Amino acid sequence: MNHLITSENLKLQLGKVVIFDCRFHLMNKTVGSEQYRAGHIPGAYYLDLEQDLSGEVSQHGGRHPLPDIETFSKKLRAAGVNQQSTIVVYDDSRMAYAARAWWLLRFCGHQNIFILDGGYTGWVNAGGAIDRREPAIKQGNFKATVQQDWTLDRDAICAQAEQLTLIDSRDSKRYRGEEEPIDPVAGHIPGALNFFWQDATDEKGFFKSKSEQQQRWIDLPRDKKIAVYCGSGVTACVNLLSLEASGIDAVLYPGSWSDWCSYLPK
Repeated sequence: MNHLITSENLKLQLGKVVIFDCRFHLMNKTVGSEQYRAGHIPGAYYLDLEQDLSGEVSQHGGRHPLPDIETFSKKLRAAGVNQQSTIVVYDDSRMAYAARAWWLLRFCGHQNIFILDGGYTGWVNAGGAIDRREPAIKQGNFKATVQQDWTLDRDAICAQAEQLTLIDSRDSKRYRGEEEPIDPVAGHIPGALNFFWQDATDEKGFFKSKSEQQQRWIDLPRDKKIAVYCGSGVTACVNLLSLEASGIDAVLYPGSWSDWCSYLPK
């Protein structure tokens, strides 16, 4: 599990790593920042899903399009991120938002990124220190090197349909189109397989063992390129983490169902 760090190990690294608090709540978008101000891991900066980890929403492209890379890079530099910095990200939502930050940082070419196993609650339960102070703005020298082949858009999915295995990361009811609490159209991309993102972690937000991750994908066809999506390209990143832990390469459809269904009749 090369992309995870335990609370006990993070305690030993405080002051040596750059930490980002990624807590967020889709239905109450100020909750994450309020939680951060009420208490966070010492030295942690806050990354907001919609202000920092996503770009401007338009007619197409989904509810959480990827951010402008230079704007995102400036945010990282202001937290002191350099090319060689070790970064730790965490949330309190079974890695939903931390995994987005983890994937996005790697998409921008940074490699030394770890997700806090068990999230903020795990940190508190492990006796980790809590701080309310916001760290000072710094001047890092991070420069992004975008991994262009890590994503697919709708046109590419349509063009490559016969050469792709699509993974839908949403819960089964949304996948089957029985309910859709967020997007205007229910259903899934034709041919997609359903692997619920929360199956990668336990109920306390700890990542399951490598053997359990591998077991999740035991029946996944390996003869085609694998592309992963969810509602808006966020929780799919937890499945990307699980796939990587299992030694399986996959790419992200950032727009996900919210982009796909924007082309469908309402």
